[in-house]
Parts: sequence; C-alpha cells; structure tokens
Amino acid sequence: MAHIVGSISTSHVPAIGGAIARNLQQDPYWKPFFDGYPAARDWLEQARPDVVVIIHNDHGLNFFLDKMPTFSVGTAAEYETADEGWGIPALTPAQGEQDLSWHMVESLVGDDFDITTCQEAQIDHAVSLPLALLWPEHNARGGQWPVKIVPVCINTVQAPYPSAARCYRLGQAIRKAVESWDSDARVLIIGSGGLSHQLDGERAGFINKEFDLTFMDSLVDAPEWVTQYTNEQLIEQTGTQGIELLMWVVARGAMPDSVSKVHANYHIPISNTATGLLVLESA
Repeated sequence: MAHIVGSISTSHVPAIGGAIARNLQQDPYWKPFFDGYPAARDWLEQARPDVVVIIHNDHGLNFFLDKMPTFSVGTAAEYETADEGWGIPALTPAQGEQDLSWHMVESLVGDDFDITTCQEAQIDHAVSLPLALLWPEHNARGGQWPVKIVPVCINTVQAPYPSAARCYRLGQAIRKAVESWDSDARVLIIGSGGLSHQLDGERAGFINKEFDLTFMDSLVDAPEWVTQYTNEQLIEQTGTQGIELLMWVVARGAMPDSVSKVHANYHIPISNTATGLLVLESA
C-alpha cells in the first residue's frame, strides 16, 4: 500500500512568485522568508515523495461565487498554471496522479464526503508556489516537476466554510484513502494557505502572531485544539483570509496521530500576511 512520508504546510502569498521571478531571495525584505525553506528541501531529499496531495483553495480560476463547492478533488492528467492578475509567470504544468485521484474520490464519497470531481482544472499560486518553493531547481530549469499531484480544493472564499472539525475529519479520510491505494508510492501531503491576514475592510493588514504560533505548535501534539473554534471565531483571531489555515488542518488530519516536527519557520511581514512553514513526519 502507499505510504505517507510526511506533511509540509506553507503560506502561498502571490508576491512570493514575483520575488522568485526577480531573483529576490537574498533581498533583505525576502531573505528571512526564503531562508526557511532549505531545511524543508533537505528533508524532502531524504523523504523522496513520488506524489503530492496538495490541499489548497482556489482564487477564481476554477470556481466563482455563483458555483462554490465545499470540497473538490482534481482528477486531470495535467494541470496548467494561469495568471490570476498578479503577473506571476506561468510555471511548468503539473502532472496529475489520476489513479490516486479516482481512488480518493471513491473513498471520500464512501466516507460520506460530498466531493466535486474536476476532470479539468487549472492551478493558481496556491499550488504552483509551494512546488516552486520546495523544488526550486526544477522551477529554474523549467523542467517537469519531480512529483505528480492530486489537488484537493477547500472553499475558504465564500461562506459558509467547512468547520475546522470537519476539515480535520476530511484529512483523516484522505489518510485512509491514501493508505488503501494499491501502490508502493511515497506520498507527501501539502497544506497551502494562511496564516493570519486580512486583505480588506476595517482590519486590513491584521496579523495575530500569538495565535499563529500557538496554532502551529498545536499541530504537533494537539492537532484537534483548533476544532474548538467556530469559523467566526477563527476569522476574529486570524482575519478574513486567515481562514486559509483550514488547509493546514486538513493536512494534519491526513497524518498519523503521533508525529515529530522536523522544521518550522514563521516570518512577518510578507505583503500583509503572516507566513508560516511546518514540516512534520510520522513519529
């Protein structure tokens, strides 16, 4: 059966793509952020994943406010990147792992999760930037990514959102699906989003460092801590767009109950977002 090697949760601010395109990794503003990733890449060299299940949210490429599924799974053979208006250069398309995608859809529906199946989909910065941050050498060469992907999209754009408790259970169902997949593939879970930030309104620029760090710490030994909060309470704590932390919750649910922390990084400000990075592996 397939084996989950670990999880990496990371922020996905569009400005990161512009910094990569302009080679600003050593710029004083960006250096503390980019310096967080070599340790994650070192771990990846040892973990050697073949497939990435990437938990993300869509920013208007595939879903709009008139049709917004709560959960969706991509089943395409290939996912092209697209410009969402941020001027991020298009990256190499990601190849889909269709066998796992279809197995996951059937398994999740069997576990009473209503899944929208996407046989065609594009990917935006929520998927392309984690790939570029974790495998920068492939991005620089413009070659094929070293992993295939299964994109799992969570609605954090238009209320009502799924609760943290339901997202944690979704992660557990994803783990069940991966571990029952008839393959010897090594699977990495990526949670892409957050952390605290608000892009508009009276609290534009809001960041809650204390909550972010507590949340990150909880994911190691007390992953259900966050499920005590309603989504309204999470938005109060983290800002309107801070609800993207739900992707981290799904990623942690997909891991075994007992994990060890390999690496973590936290830095503000990047644009007006608190950026976090957390690498976990099975204990």
